[in-house]
Amino acid sequence: MTAEEKLQKKEQKRNQKKRNKQAVEKHRGLLWGGSILVLLISIIHLSPLYLLAVNSFKTREQLYENVMALPTSYSFQYFRTAMERMNFLTSFLNSLLITVVSVALIVITSSMTAWVIARNQDRWWARALYLTFIATMLIPFQTVMMPLVQFFGSVQDYTGIQVLNTRWGLIFMYIGFGAAMSVFLYNGFIKSIPYSLEEAAYLDGASKGTVFFRVIFPMLKPITNTVVILNVIWIWNDYLLPSLILADESKRTIPLSTFSFFGQFTIQWNLAMAGLLMTILPVIIFYAFAQRSIIHGVANGAVK
Repeated sequence: MTAEEKLQKKEQKRNQKKRNKQAVEKHRGLLWGGSILVLLISIIHLSPLYLLAVNSFKTREQLYENVMALPTSYSFQYFRTAMERMNFLTSFLNSLLITVVSVALIVITSSMTAWVIARNQDRWWARALYLTFIATMLIPFQTVMMPLVQFFGSVQDYTGIQVLNTRWGLIFMYIGFGAAMSVFLYNGFIKSIPYSLEEAAYLDGASKGTVFFRVIFPMLKPITNTVVILNVIWIWNDYLLPSLILADESKRTIPLSTFSFFGQFTIQWNLAMAGLLMTILPVIIFYAFAQRSIIHGVANGAVK
């Protein structure tokens, strides 16, 4: 190799290093820009929570002076007053009962339905049933809420079975509205489970119930976590359906109990802020511990 060729090779190496350095600096600038953008968007999304937290400690005068400022003193008197006005313990127990029972029944019924559909996907009735579940996901609740109340009112009049103004009637409706998305997620996950596992269990003399609860259901843990999280957040925070079904104050859920702070002519914003903060705090804590399962479970259910 001549001296001129060596110089050219060194020059090429220097130019390559320079281009690599420029590319790294460019990507670093994009990374910083993206990080700043994500930070700004996060601040915008978290600002309502900030307003909720700081204004729950203020008097009405301080709140109207500056909603963005921090409180001059921190006292939990507004939280105590809000708990008394909301009948917090009763409302909390109502929400807990309705959420836990509804989610448990949604998990059981949806997983069994999705298993039957997935194992009979070549039959017309299974395809029709699956498409029906998917179609119901596209129907807004607002379009069916009044016919729903009227229908169950008629059922109650003719049969004497009380559905409206009962916790169990509300749970029954939550099962119906939560089944579509849950069946969709479970169905995609079950398709990835080899049928040979079930055949081996059948050869050993297991019944269908044993196969599902001993073989299939334990394998559904990742997607079950996702179904539980999404339905808990939805049912706990739901206001519209309980407001249509529950009339007695003793049966109200937590979101319904916060309505007492919003009068016809005045709104007690400091008490309302304290009450709303106590309403969302349990589901925030639950979501913080369970958020890792959402992306993994949704990916397994929708992609496989």
